[in-house]
Amino acid sequence: MDNFDVAVIGSGPGGYVAAIRCAQLGMKTALVEKYKTLGGTCLNVGCIPSKSLLDSSHHYEELINNFDAHGIEVPKGIKINFEKMISRKSKVVEDTTKGINYLMDKNKIKVFYGHASFSDKESILLSGSKEKIYSKNFIIATGSKPSSLPFIDIDKERIITSTEALKLKEIPKKLLIIGGGVIGLELGQVYNRLGSEISVIEYADRITPLMDSSISRELTKVFKKHGFKFHLNHKVNKVERVGKNVHVKALDGKGQEMLLTADYCLVSVGRKPYTENLGLENLNITLNQNGQIEVNSHLQTSESNIYAIGDVVRGTMLAHKAEEEGVMVAEILAGQKPHIDYNLIPNVIYTWPEAASVGKTEEELKSLGVDYKTGQFPMRALGRARASMHTDGFVKILADKSTDEVLGVHMVGPRVADLISEAVTAMEFRASAEDIARMSHSHPTYAEAVKEAALAASENRPLHI
Repeated sequence: MDNFDVAVIGSGPGGYVAAIRCAQLGMKTALVEKYKTLGGTCLNVGCIPSKSLLDSSHHYEELINNFDAHGIEVPKGIKINFEKMISRKSKVVEDTTKGINYLMDKNKIKVFYGHASFSDKESILLSGSKEKIYSKNFIIATGSKPSSLPFIDIDKERIITSTEALKLKEIPKKLLIIGGGVIGLELGQVYNRLGSEISVIEYADRITPLMDSSISRELTKVFKKHGFKFHLNHKVNKVERVGKNVHVKALDGKGQEMLLTADYCLVSVGRKPYTENLGLENLNITLNQNGQIEVNSHLQTSESNIYAIGDVVRGTMLAHKAEEEGVMVAEILAGQKPHIDYNLIPNVIYTWPEAASVGKTEEELKSLGVDYKTGQFPMRALGRARASMHTDGFVKILADKSTDEVLGVHMVGPRVADLISEAVTAMEFRASAEDIARMSHSHPTYAEAVKEAALAASENRPLHI
């Protein structure tokens, strides 16, 4: 019989980070994982493999479209070895998950494999085993899985989710994507670069509907330039496989039916919390209307020794949000007083150009009745952007009109996934737009767009436009 101070259920970014922090703080820690590899969705069938394919396809696109302009002559007959590209992706995943195994060993965390189900609030039973794991505290970090629509039959061959899209055996001729959010756009760009004809059906009137509308407009413009076809304000009402093709019917805003055909259909309509068969019925733990576990401000469930983090609780489904929550719970259990400012959790889309944001959108500020001012600077005005031939995008800063405090930062452009951290840091210390404007930024860099946007917001005096 094993007894622990903390048992973490789920080894994704939230779970394994929670386990590491618990162990660092002196707790005897267990980590339970349903599958045979650690890392959860993010490392195995999400963040890491998708970024691997985005990078590989980006290299190919640069080679085909941009090398000649740099004076690099490319011989004719360049071709894609798609099998090797997928193999490289798998190797990246394998190496990354091995790194998690190393961290578990280093921190003396006991790892159990199997599906965990609560027997009561002090023990869990693993599938296929009669042995119980006892613990003073538990952290549920079971993550999420792809959502679908009730009338869609995901056959995992032609009608697929992101999981299958990461391991296709061939490049689709036509890929139809249901959902214009992060997952659909990232995987759509991968296959667009490799030669697929991409069509996106989105229920809302714009792609990335949860981000600032300026990001939606810029990404739409860029993707259209690369051949994406967008069907916005369309409601899908039928998806069926016909041989090696998929037929999708959708209604536009006027109720007119449209039929689209492709050889593959990617269903990317979001994700839903994974809480099935956890034995929650044996506990005093309830789910909300979205299927999420109800928690208080300390991420504590109605069972005082059981906590939940990441995709199974309210808030954005982001790996780094789950990590922060895992650390927070560990430190609470150790008697510390950590906190998370959820307004300062950045959101990123890893297409090219990348998109990133933190804080409030313009739409949110308007709905809240906040009096704000805007400063925006285009990437094309930067010497660094022109030198690299990556001139799409902008940086936009929203600041309080009376105090000048930065309330939101929204970016589209090269490397903004990294650049957004400057905005997070500034906002964590409640910086004003003038504070950022007066900071020296290296020249020539993409980061200069942040300084220029801050100048535009604080005194309406950008220097380079």
